[in-house]
Amino acid sequence: MTAATAGAPVVISGMGALTPLGPDLAALEEGLLSGRSGARLLEEPEFADLPARIAATVDLTDRLQRVEARTLDRVQQVALVAAREAWADAGAPEVEPTRLAVVIGSGIGGALTLLSQNDVLREKGPRRVSPHLIPMLMPNGPAATVGLEIGARAGVHTPVSACASGAEALALALEMLRDGRADVIVAGGAEACVHPLPLAGFAQMRALSTRHDDVAAASRPYDKGRDGFVLGEGAGVLVLETEEHAAARGARIHGRLAGAGLASDAHHVTAPDPAGTGAARSIELALRDAGVSPSDVGHVDAHATSTPLGDLAEARALNLALGDHRPPVTAPKSCTGHLLGAAGAVEAIAAVLALKSGVVPAIRNLEDQDDDADVDAVRTVNREHAHDVALSTSFGFGGHDVSLVLTK
Repeated sequence: MTAATAGAPVVISGMGALTPLGPDLAALEEGLLSGRSGARLLEEPEFADLPARIAATVDLTDRLQRVEARTLDRVQQVALVAAREAWADAGAPEVEPTRLAVVIGSGIGGALTLLSQNDVLREKGPRRVSPHLIPMLMPNGPAATVGLEIGARAGVHTPVSACASGAEALALALEMLRDGRADVIVAGGAEACVHPLPLAGFAQMRALSTRHDDVAAASRPYDKGRDGFVLGEGAGVLVLETEEHAAARGARIHGRLAGAGLASDAHHVTAPDPAGTGAARSIELALRDAGVSPSDVGHVDAHATSTPLGDLAEARALNLALGDHRPPVTAPKSCTGHLLGAAGAVEAIAAVLALKSGVVPAIRNLEDQDDDADVDAVRTVNREHAHDVALSTSFGFGGHDVSLVLTK
């Protein structure tokens, strides 16, 4: 153990998840432990000509009021659903509004509204464009929507750092709570951009799997046969609060957000540094911030997107940062697909669930591990492994590297 960063200890009192594995936290845990895939073949006509037609989507049926379905972009809707579950899970605490904040990241924001309203403009003219267009497309829309829902007046913030956005939101919330800027923060990430244009863009980068004959096998982190990620959508939201505040109200505690580390690659806008140095630095900073040593890490919830370059860079980063210590590594994206800006928050939740249960989920579809991905990847069967410390990693286009340390 090492000295942790000074500041109020931060606990997790509520969690909510809307993912391709199902409508709530229980479905996420069951899906990861059973190794179930949330991927599907996109058979709608608008996707017919795309070279990559696999995605992992969510079902919002009966989850929204009529006005919410009409005036909120899908990314705001998924954030709201997950936040409501997290808030209820935390016991819907009574908090002085000026001590309550929201930090929800999104990599892309209200892209679906922007794309659909552009079609309206071209086909029907400017007078038919929705008056809700601007608030629906704003990147800060998910955070603003949740802030209005709970009456947060201590700040509403939106980190935008591609696929590291959700993790960076948790890091910012941790900093705010330690600094005494709030007592309770609703934090996480949300994304919803399953649309032909983003899919075409990712496909042109050769970032997506094209395993159309077996979509459930498309996302396969660390496997020799991996050929890209599966685009997903959804949200993960956590209620974070100072330990003192949680104790005073008798809150149930899921775990603790003990540390965060942020770094950057300065290598390439989309390709990770193959040496993994930036990612490794974020891990080292997170461990130092939490006051734990590499040998304390009981398991890793890896970013592991199933891309040929990314998985290897992360494996090297883990080895650089953890040295000879080889904790079990799991990869939620093998089941959920890649939720982009929501991924870091969903995977932080997954890490907490593994800490609580003492079971690290096996990586779906890991049949023939890449020799260069030299990590102790959990494969075939879940691993029973009681431990107290988990590491969750998130890396995004632009060279964003964020690592989180979570503890019991």
